Amino acid sequence: MACVEHSIKQYALELGFDLVGIASAETFAEEADALQRLREGLMDGLPWYTEARVRRGCHPESLLQGARSIISVGMSCNVAPDEAPPDSGLRGRVARYARGDDYHRVMKRRLRTLVEGLSARLGRPIRAYIHVDDGPMLDRAAAVRAGLGWYGKNSCLLTPSHGSWVLLGQVVTDLELEPDTPSKKSCGQCVRCIQACPTGAIVAPGVIDNARCISYLTIENRGPMPRNLRPLVGDWAFGCDICQEVCPVNRRAASATEPAFQRRGLSTLELTSLLSMTDAEFQRRFRGSAIKRAKLAGLVRNACVALGNLGDPAAVPALARALFDAEPLVRGHAAWALGRIGGLQAAQALSQAQASEQDAGVGEELRAAMEEFR
Repeated sequence: MACVEHSIKQYALELGFDLVGIASAETFAEEADALQRLREGLMDGLPWYTEARVRRGCHPESLLQGARSIISVGMSCNVAPDEAPPDSGLRGRVARYARGDDYHRVMKRRLRTLVEGLSARLGRPIRAYIHVDDGPMLDRAAAVRAGLGWYGKNSCLLTPSHGSWVLLGQVVTDLELEPDTPSKKSCGQCVRCIQACPTGAIVAPGVIDNARCISYLTIENRGPMPRNLRPLVGDWAFGCDICQEVCPVNRRAASATEPAFQRRGLSTLELTSLLSMTDAEFQRRFRGSAIKRAKLAGLVRNACVALGNLGDPAAVPALARALFDAEPLVRGHAAWALGRIGGLQAAQALSQAQASEQDAGVGEELRAAMEEFR
């Protein structure tokens, strides 16, 4: 059977995956820890993350009847940042994984090809469940069991060759395969990621308070950002890489080679232009990109927060216009940003908006922003 495992790995690498390993489809023991985090409120803000989902993900047999093995793969998203054009304005950062095409689509297509190719090579249809970070499968647990890497204290999977800049996918299959040996490496005494997190979201090694994580705040969060956390978000427009950027394992991480993840001009976004973007422009600009996950209102909210943190008065005219946006979410965060930047022009814009604002939540944001001037 060893030749079958070798053939699977070789084929996966030929298809463009950077990492591949094999794990058994036995029940995962992580269920109790995941349920505890859920009950402690550390997964707040993710309504789809339920006890039923956790239990299903811990039992591969519930995802595919007759499951015997898991083929775990990884693709690097370690792409170099775009060179910002001269005079490109005020810009916000985008997490590395979102700088190319949406990895869900790229990897799912590749995994389907993997299953179809293996079926042809083995001369029989393979029953399979394909997963790329959008279902109940425990992708990091499967990758650890398959020997791809180990759990970092920032909860990311750390791999010897590609660091934590890896996107994971799995094929749960009815093939009986020889599993790989899990890695025995660990982060040791290193706590750089915990110390570097601006919002203190890493509350214990490997444990994230979701509601404090900048990635959650700028992507999954559909409402206002908590005011006390806004200054800590910095200039992130979508996601956050801070805990990975400081990780020593990533110093030697191999670069991404997948063309779909290469430059699309998305490593940073010009922020003031986002404030006037229409939905049609949003759909066109970010077609095929993971950035669409934030929705237009969420992305504009993020831009307002980033502009407030950058503190450049050049953003005041665009933020003043955003005070009259159709979305209360945008108006409230534009008010906050103007309060942070300050100045006579910002004060005049806030005063004018106060006179006509009907939304109670936005009214409170306007009052709080005006307090900044006092």
